[in-house]
Amino acid sequence: MLLRRLALLGLLSLVSHAALAVPPVDSQTMERIADAGFNHGQVINYVEYLSDNIGGRMTNSPAMREAERWTQYEFHRAGLKNVHPEGFDFGRGWWIESASTQMLTPRPITLRSIPVAWTPATNGTLSAPIVVAPMRNERDLAQYKGQLKGKIVLVSQPDDPKDDTEAPFQRLNETDLARQDRYELPHTDEHALSQSLDRFYFAEKMDAFLAEEGALAWARMSVRPGSLVHGEGYRYQVGHTPILPGVEISAEDYRRLARLAKKGPVTLAINSLVHYDDTDTHAYNIIADLPGRDAKAGYVMAGAHLDSWVAADGAADNGAGSAVVMEAARILASLNITPKRTIRFALWSGEEQGLHGSANYIEQHLAHWPRPSNPLAALGGAYRFWDGSAVEPLPGYQDLAAYFNIDNGSGKIRGIHAEGNFGATHLLREWLGPLASLNAASVVASPTGGTDHVLFNRLGLPAFQFVQDPLDYSTRVHHSNLDTFDHLRPDDLRQAAVVLATLLLDAANADYPMPRKPLPTKPEITEPFKYSAPNTP
Repeated sequence: MLLRRLALLGLLSLVSHAALAVPPVDSQTMERIADAGFNHGQVINYVEYLSDNIGGRMTNSPAMREAERWTQYEFHRAGLKNVHPEGFDFGRGWWIESASTQMLTPRPITLRSIPVAWTPATNGTLSAPIVVAPMRNERDLAQYKGQLKGKIVLVSQPDDPKDDTEAPFQRLNETDLARQDRYELPHTDEHALSQSLDRFYFAEKMDAFLAEEGALAWARMSVRPGSLVHGEGYRYQVGHTPILPGVEISAEDYRRLARLAKKGPVTLAINSLVHYDDTDTHAYNIIADLPGRDAKAGYVMAGAHLDSWVAADGAADNGAGSAVVMEAARILASLNITPKRTIRFALWSGEEQGLHGSANYIEQHLAHWPRPSNPLAALGGAYRFWDGSAVEPLPGYQDLAAYFNIDNGSGKIRGIHAEGNFGATHLLREWLGPLASLNAASVVASPTGGTDHVLFNRLGLPAFQFVQDPLDYSTRVHHSNLDTFDHLRPDDLRQAAVVLATLLLDAANADYPMPRKPLPTKPEITEPFKYSAPNTP
C-alpha cells in the first residue's frame, strides 16, 4: 500500500509539474502567431520606412516628429487602442542639412566627418589653420592660452592605431551563450558620480575656453577606425547650447592631419549647415494598447527607443527594435484575441541622451524617485535616479506585471537576460522552451545595461532585455555612419517579432504577475576602503 501511495504521489507530482510547464499560449495560438509573423509579416516594411524614408531621428528633430506621427498612424491601422503621445520636457531639436570638411593645404582632400550634435552652424565655409591641442580635463586648458586665436583646434590626442581583436561580424554559439549565464554582483562606487560630472561639464568648460581664446571651431577624432564617424553630443538643453561649431573626423583622416601639422601649416575648411528646432521643447513617447479583459490584472509592456543619432539612418539602433515592437503589436491585434492583461507597446524618445523617455514614463505612471542633491540630476532622464535613494511607488506601480525591451540591433533573439531576477528565471525558461527550434530559448543570468529596461529593473520590476546575435552591431554599426538598412537581417527581425509576441502573450495570460525584486534603497559602498584615483589624462 505504501509503495502504491508513493507511486501515486510521484505520478501526481509529474502531472503537476507538467501542468506548470505548459505555457499560457496554447499551441494553436503559437501557430497563428508564427503564421502572422513569418508568412504575413510587416516588420521589414516598418523598418525600411523608418530607415529609408524618415532616416536618422534625433530627439525633437523634424525627422523624429515625422516618426512620431507615422508610428501612431501604423498603430491605429493595426487595430491598437489608446494610441497617444506622452510628452515630457527635453530641450532643443537639432538636425543636419549638409556638412563637409576639407583639408585645403598642403593639398586638397575631402575628409570623412560629421558635425557634433547640438553644435552650431558655421554660417558658410569657415577656413582656418589648425592647431593640435589635446584636451582631456580642465587642467589641460591653461597650457594653450594665447595659442588658439583664429584656429580650428584639434582637441583629441591622436592615439596610434590598434590591432582588431574581435570578429567584425558574429553569431552566438552555445559556448558564447553559456559565458553569459553568470550572475554579476552589483557594485556601488562612491566616486562614479563625481567622475561622470567631471566628464559632462568638461565639454562645456572646454567650449567656453576655446571661445574666450578666439578659436573658430574645434574637431575631435572618431573613437573607432575604419572611416566610421558618429557625432554624438549632449548639450541639448535650452540655455546650454555650445558656442563654437564642432566636427568629428574619422580616425584615419584625423591622424593624417596631426602628422602633417608636425611638419608645417595645415588649413581646413568646414561648412556645417545645421539647424535648431525650438518649435516644441517637449519630446514624446508613443503609447498603444491591446486591451485586456481583466482591468485588475494590470498590464505587460514591450518597448524600444524610436530616437537615434544621425550619422546614418538609425536602422539597427533602434529602428530594428521599434519595428519589432510594432510588428508584435500588429501580430497580436490580428489574432482577434483578448488577453487577460492589457499589453502595452511603447516607443521611447530621448534614449540616446540618457533614457529620458522611459525615465519620464516611470515618473508619470510608476514611481517618484526623490531627486538626488547633486548637479547631475538637473540633466533629467536616468541621471535623476543616480544615487539609489528609496523610491516612492505611485498607485500604478503594482499594475506593471512585466516589461520586455529590445535594443541590440537586428540580430535574432537567442534568449533573454534574467537581470538578477532569480524568481523569474524558471518562468522565462518555461515560456521560451517551445521556441527552442527558433534558437531563442536561452535564459542567462548576466545583466545588460545602457537601454530602457534599466530603470524599470532598478525599481525592482520584472524588466528584461533580450539576448541577440551581435552581427556587426557593436563593432561597426552602433551610432555610426554604417547604421543603414543594409546592415539589418530580415529573417532575424521576423523571428524576433514572433518571439516577442509569444512572450508578451505568455506574460499577459499568466495566472500571476512575474516575481519582483525588492524596492531599492540606498546601497552600501561596495569597497569602502578604496581610495579614489586622481583624474589622469
